[in-house]
Amino acid sequence: MMKRFLLTILSVLVIGASLISCGTQKRMSGTPVIDRIQERGTLLVGTTGDYRPLSYKEPETGEYWGFGIDVAGEIAKEIGVSISYVPTSWPTLSADVLNPELFDFAIGGITITDARLETMDMSEGYLCNGKTILCRKEDAGKYKSIEDLDKPEVRVMVNPGGLNEKFARANLPSCTLIVFEKNEEIPSKVAEGEADVMITEITEAPWYVQNDSRLAAPLLESPFTRGQIGVLMRKGQDDLLKKVNSKIREMKASGRLKELHDKYDLIYGY
Repeated sequence: MMKRFLLTILSVLVIGASLISCGTQKRMSGTPVIDRIQERGTLLVGTTGDYRPLSYKEPETGEYWGFGIDVAGEIAKEIGVSISYVPTSWPTLSADVLNPELFDFAIGGITITDARLETMDMSEGYLCNGKTILCRKEDAGKYKSIEDLDKPEVRVMVNPGGLNEKFARANLPSCTLIVFEKNEEIPSKVAEGEADVMITEITEAPWYVQNDSRLAAPLLESPFTRGQIGVLMRKGQDDLLKKVNSKIREMKASGRLKELHDKYDLIYGY
């Protein structure tokens, strides 16, 4: 009798706890995203930290810098909160964005694509983008087209999981493809002769050319693709998406976005 009584009490407690939890989740899901961010006091931003000059984490200090980092900082100021960066990676980017426990949005070299828009939201573009190459300066005259790259003797290096790898696999089936884990180290691998070409973006290539005299970006003015970079976030965060787009428009109108283009020597446009 006592055992049955205790089991009944336990069942009531479990059901009650479940109802409280569901009620809490319901209230949280109904709370505007920006209100939750302001209550937390911090905007959580996912970023890879491996993409100069858009998002880079200095290994010695742990400090983040870059075009995307500056844009994220402007958005945090607009919301009235501090900012904290959460590491993500190109292979795990989509899964991390879809996980509500990790961060509010992701930024830093993320191209707006139809595939991403099927399952996630993206802001308006704030930076032009397009696929191009890095190679050794003495080899710049060799590579003028896709056909010049798509040969077994051409060693093409890409980072895993992102659009660079997808582009190479789709367009360069005959090259010798090398997938290297650390995106930020690939330019030096090319310069040192461990690969011949890096598939990269018009946003990334100029920085490496300016900072490593051994490298060239011969197709910078005629990229293989053209697109725009934006902020990536989960669907259902409509108030946050509206705030982000509003801030991007304001930065365009005020000239602040142009200032950032000039600061990082990036091609102006969006």
